[in-house]
Amino acid sequence: MSKNLSELSGRQGLNNNLFDKMGKLAAQTGTPSKEDLEKLAEEFLIGKANAYGTTSFYDFLKPDNKGKKVYVCNGSTCLTAGTQKQLQDNLEQHFDSSEIGHMCCLGRCHENSAFHYDGQNYSAKDASAIESIIKGDKTQNQDSYGIQALGTAILTRPFSNVQDFYSPFLKALQTDSKTVLEEIKIANVRGRGGAGFPMGLKLEFCRKETNDTKFIICNADEGDPGAFSDRYLLEKQPHAVLFGMLVAGYLTGASWGVLYIRAEYPEAVTIIDNAIQELRTAQLLGENIQNSGFNFDLKIIQAQGSYICGEETALINSIEGQRPEVRVRPPYPAQQGLFNKPTVVNNVETLATIHYILSNGGANYKALGTERSSGTKLVSLDGWFNKPGVYEVEMGTPLATVINELGGGFRSAIKALHIGGPLGGLVPISKIDDLNIDFESFAKAGFLLGHASIVCIPQDFPMVQYLEHLFKFGADESCGKCFPCRLGTTRAYEMLNKAQKEDYKISKELFDDLLHTLEIGSLCAHGGGLPLPVRNALEYFDEELNTYFE
Repeated sequence: MSKNLSELSGRQGLNNNLFDKMGKLAAQTGTPSKEDLEKLAEEFLIGKANAYGTTSFYDFLKPDNKGKKVYVCNGSTCLTAGTQKQLQDNLEQHFDSSEIGHMCCLGRCHENSAFHYDGQNYSAKDASAIESIIKGDKTQNQDSYGIQALGTAILTRPFSNVQDFYSPFLKALQTDSKTVLEEIKIANVRGRGGAGFPMGLKLEFCRKETNDTKFIICNADEGDPGAFSDRYLLEKQPHAVLFGMLVAGYLTGASWGVLYIRAEYPEAVTIIDNAIQELRTAQLLGENIQNSGFNFDLKIIQAQGSYICGEETALINSIEGQRPEVRVRPPYPAQQGLFNKPTVVNNVETLATIHYILSNGGANYKALGTERSSGTKLVSLDGWFNKPGVYEVEMGTPLATVINELGGGFRSAIKALHIGGPLGGLVPISKIDDLNIDFESFAKAGFLLGHASIVCIPQDFPMVQYLEHLFKFGADESCGKCFPCRLGTTRAYEMLNKAQKEDYKISKELFDDLLHTLEIGSLCAHGGGLPLPVRNALEYFDEELNTYFE
């Protein structure tokens, strides 16, 4: 991380944001022109090499993206669904292969056959649907999936109207902010992005910092293939997210909120922007909100295709227009984050819990779930379920209940569930009855709940191919800052790929050493977390995988 580059990027403020401008320069052709990029580097005094180094990293800014017209989803659920090869073939009837790129993932895990065209996402089951979309039928952009709460509905409650919904916020403005913060600490909300760190402590750390400028960042870069719960909140419950950001700003003394929304969710950007305009109309944003002395505004930054930006320090670097490399900690973002200012980064779902807590009290929220994992959790079920969708359950709910009662079971034979994204636990079907939806249950059994997305691996899908896919994903999405991750993910992918194509067997000792190096040597959870599902697979599917090892 360069502190000087952070300062240079921040000197013009959020309204004239370097990364935002890079994205706009790429909008027409897929990558910024050399001339435009040089002008931008000069404007921000960051140097041509830094500007090029940044844009060449992102999927939708790099030179290779020039001329792309359509993007096929290559996420895990579309892979295991087996729909994408036919989709690619159908698209090649309308586009040259050089015009077809890839995105991961489009959040259409419930129906697959997903692709992006002309600024919107679609799922086309056959060639005629693609032809209709290309002719301009944008109605096919609409999709539907099950949404249901089992028990108390917190994140899936129907929205009323702006005036009523924001009344707890107006009440909070008349209350000492420390008292309001105590309610969130009592609720014991643990981060829903996967790490599980208490939100109240993050807010308190930032609150204690003395600085005229602080930031609240909503991490809406939901990049875990199989997860579309954040997409649901952004598109169906936008005010729950914005409410949480306003309150977080009030509690910490922040004056800006940034929504970093992934490029793969273009519809969410439009919906959130419309919700922000509703807040402006209601005079709930800006200077001296409702004569309270609290100043707060919101800015949308559209991401440009990078899974590592889900890691909070890489995300901060991204907003600054730097390469999204993970920062060494300490200092932590709460002390020195965006533009070197105190910053709180929270996941979409985490922020969305605040409305219920302020409306019903922290103790009420804490009473839901388990002792250490309080509240509710959204779970995403993919297209292999009879009833795919987003389901809200209390922490501690048996996994079997989610699968059999809410999801309606599987529509064909499944041998494993990859839960919590690429870094989550790979759970064999035999373990379903042993697990509950909470952090402790999964950790005790040697798995990881993470984001609680569920990707099904069919009985006939080769496990070695799935592991190869994981490491290919890990190598493609590594920020490259630390050697264990940058090199280790690539070498693991090469070994698994070679073992399927040649008379070659992987040394178990060598492979275990590689996994151990990733675990202990990686700078962040991207490299450090990938070995978990691989070890799960080696433990529970050893008979299937042994043929590739010696």
